[in-house]
Formats: sequence, C-alpha cells, structure tokens
Amino acid sequence: MTAKDLIELWIARLEAERQRISDAGHDVPIVASQGRRVQTIGGLHLYEFILPPGASLSVDLPVSIVPSDEIEPTEGVVLRQAGNTVVVQVIDALGGSVPSVTLIPDLSGLLGTSVIRLKEMVTKTNAYNLGPSERLVPLLQTAEDGGQVSYSTSSVLTTMWLDDRLLRRQKLASLAMELIRANKRILLISPDHQESDEVVGIIARTMKAGGLSYKMWISRYEMPITSQSGGISLPELGFEAQMHQFYAKSRTEKASLRRKYERFRELAPFLAHKGQKQKDLDEVRLLEWRLLTQLIELQAKMAEVVATLTEYENLPLLRRLGMQAVGKNVESLQQYRVLYQKLIDDLTKELDIAKVRIQKLVPEAAVPRGMRQEFDDLKEDIAKLGGTKKIRELLAAEEDTNRQAFMQNRRLVAATPTRVASDPLFSRVRFDVLIADEAPRIAAASLLAAAGLVRERIIISGDQRDIASAGCWVMNDAAVRAAR
Repeated sequence: MTAKDLIELWIARLEAERQRISDAGHDVPIVASQGRRVQTIGGLHLYEFILPPGASLSVDLPVSIVPSDEIEPTEGVVLRQAGNTVVVQVIDALGGSVPSVTLIPDLSGLLGTSVIRLKEMVTKTNAYNLGPSERLVPLLQTAEDGGQVSYSTSSVLTTMWLDDRLLRRQKLASLAMELIRANKRILLISPDHQESDEVVGIIARTMKAGGLSYKMWISRYEMPITSQSGGISLPELGFEAQMHQFYAKSRTEKASLRRKYERFRELAPFLAHKGQKQKDLDEVRLLEWRLLTQLIELQAKMAEVVATLTEYENLPLLRRLGMQAVGKNVESLQQYRVLYQKLIDDLTKELDIAKVRIQKLVPEAAVPRGMRQEFDDLKEDIAKLGGTKKIRELLAAEEDTNRQAFMQNRRLVAATPTRVASDPLFSRVRFDVLIADEAPRIAAASLLAAAGLVRERIIISGDQRDIASAGCWVMNDAAVRAAR
C-alpha cells in the first residue's frame, strides 16, 4: 500500500463519519455560563466558560459563539476542556465577563476541512511531497495489523520509543536544537495543547542553555493555555503575540516616518520663504552699502568744495589761476556744492528707505534657533530612504499582516495535528522536518496530513504501549472520532 492509497482510505472513513454526524445532528448548541476573559494577545482572546453537566467539546473543535446580549456573534476554537470548564480561543472580544453564551459546535465542518486537505494531497501532487509520508505507511500498517512496531533510524524516518516521557522529550529538544542550528524548518505537533505547551517549554529551556535565542526561533501557533513552563514565558512564544509585536513595531516605525515626513513638508516651504526673505535682505544690505559708499564719497567732495570756497580768497595767486584754468572758480564751486548737496539728499533718502526695508526684512528672514539643523537632519534621513517619492509610496502602502510570510520566518512551529490538518495557512507553508511528539496519540489521518507538509525527514516519538491503548492508528470508528 502506498501513502496515496492510505490517504484515500482515510478520506473515505472521514467522509462517512462526517455524513453520520450530519445525519444524527450531533452539532447541538450548548448554553455555557460564567464566561470570563483569561488573556488577550494581539487580535485573539482566551475565554473560559462553564458547560452544563454532561456536555463535551473536543480539542480544536471550531465553535460559533452567540452572546446573550447585543454583541455580534463571533468564532472560536476549543483549546481544552477540564471537567465542565472549557477554554476557547475567540476572535472578537466579548468583554471582561460574559453571563452566558451559546456555543454552536461545527464538528461536521472540521471533518470537512480535514477531508479537503487530504484530497489536495492526493490530487495536487506538485504542491505536496508524499515521499516522507511513504515511510509512515509500514509503521501505520503494522499498528493496524496489531503487530509489534519496530525501531527505525534513517535519513527520512526516525522513531524514538522510550517509556520515560521526560527523557524522551529531552532527547527531542536536543535534536530540535541541532536541526535549528542546521537551518532546518521544523513542524512540531502534539496531541493537545497541554502537551504542546510542555514540549515547547522543554525545547525553549534546552535552546536557552545552548545559547540560542528561543524567542526568535520558536512559535506556538495557538494561544498557550499555560502561562509558564520551567521559567519560560509561553505567551511570548505565541504566534499571535510575536506577529502582533512585529507589526506593532512596524506601525510605530511607520508612524515615526510619517511624523518626519510631515515635519519635513512643513519646514520645507517655511524655510524656502525664509530663504527668499534672506536673499532680499542681502540684496538690500548690498544696496545700502553701495549707497553709503557713494554718500561718503560725495560728502568728502562736498567738504573739499566748502573748504576751497572758505579759503579761496587766501589762496596763492598762482593756485587760483591754475584752478580757473580747469574751470574751478567761485561760481563753479558754488554750483558743485549745490549739485553735491542735492545728490547727498537723494542718497540720504534712499538710505533711509533701505534702512526701513532692512528693519522689516530682518525678522521676516530670521529662522528660529535649531530649526535649520532640524531640517537638514530630516533632509538627510529622507535622502537615505530614497527621497520623498519613495517615502510617499511607503506611507501609502497598506499594511499587510502576511501570516504566511511571518510563519515561514520561524524555525520551529508548534501546533496540534488537527489545526495543521484544518487551518488553510498550513496548506501554504512547507517544512523540512516533522516532529510528532506523543505520536501514538495522534490520529493517523492527521499524522499523514502533517507529513505531507515536510520535504526531508519525519521523527516519531512516544511510548509504544500507547499505540494499542490509544488506537489512533487503527482504522475503526474510535480512530475516526479521534481524528476530530
């Protein structure tokens, strides 16, 4: 049997189970009470509700949430049920406390999305790589036949069967750190969210002890239901928290850039106007200097004429005759004095006008202290970013919270197998290695769906005794229900 054949068998079983659930009307609304918000990270909220006695909701089951008041209905995913207390990851906030809500489960829809993923794996051969999945077929068939599952260590499939869970997970953590150092992208799946929180905490502690920045490389896809694990803050490793922090920083930087650009646009025309006024001021001051130079020259000539007229009668005869030879006599000197005085008066009026203009232009051309340097710094920053046109394009661009691109930048993504098989985001992301923690408790259909996302290697870890007791690899009704 090939991986494709096994996947097709599971498709048939899941479709049959989906039809049975739809015909039996199992997706019955449940009225939950005493709702309270446990945590909010980014755009997701964690709520806790009390279910009526006998009510049960499976892990990763999508539910529609209808509040009893005027709040609009929203969607959520069940993360855990302990007794009659259920923890739900909700898209829209319902408030700090909620008296009661109606939870409408969609088990039929969950099975339907899982079937769609499996069908894509057998029809879109170019989009999925079934090579590593082929190595799972003998393992799953042996469990189906009730035989003893053997150990396997190869470049494609590695099994890690140990009775001691802590030792097993420590080995997984060391292996994960080696793979991260080798620049491999890892998909880590665990049967439920409690198990996922525990193994993520162990891997984070191992990476921290090994000198690796676990916050940079590890991402827990769903909201963690445990706040801490061995001193590691799990909410910081949540995919939503990391993405929210990244885009919050991006928005902050964008807001800072917008403020700089708007300030630059505000200062540019202001300083251009000041520059023009300074140019006018310089021209008037130059004119004033020229007028003042001419005035000094005319005053010197005027003083010489006045002095000559005053002493004319006492001048030696020969000098007077020499002056008369060049047209300088009392009458001509009187005419020069009148002419010079008129020119001096005209220049004085022009100087007065220039001084008034200068007094007006000085405050108009004045630039507040530090503004010029501020503008120069802004101009330099904008030039480094590619100029005003490039900045306008950056500011005009819509912020796209690309979840796919963000996930592809993580080295280890931890999730539950049901979420991997049903969330559309995982159908667009590929990994190098699949690590299945507590694999015997993961349904074969979900295990195959996760294996189709990896290109190189699959690592199976768990307790062999759980294979028979859990029955998740056996194609019977219990296994189909476990695939939920």
